[in-house]
Amino acid sequence: MKKLLLLTAGGIGYVLGARAGRGRYDQIANLAGKVKSDPHVRDAAHRAADTAKAQAPAVKDRVTSAAGTVADKVRPSGHHDGTGHPGGPAEPRQRCPAGQPLPAGQPALSVVSRS
Repeated sequence: MKKLLLLTAGGIGYVLGARAGRGRYDQIANLAGKVKSDPHVRDAAHRAADTAKAQAPAVKDRVTSAAGTVADKVRPSGHHDGTGHPGGPAEPRQRCPAGQPLPAGQPALSVVSRS
């Protein structure tokens, strides 16, 4: 199966990158059509699709579990004071140019679009 995938990818790459002209393109396209209609290739493709469908729930469970594990490792635990560090000192509030503190959640700089 890996060999077939490699050959297919190579053929596609050659067709997209070749400068051999229309005759070579037609030759490769005809060969691809013959390979696609080959009963052995069709059977292998159906078996691969059936295997993928059968394994999908197990793969989904493994990916979900792995994502949860990674999220637990990345997510800080304990007291969170908004600085990104559990229990660490709070960062000083940003101030606008006039010296007054910015409202909570307000960015220090804003981007002005000029059309």
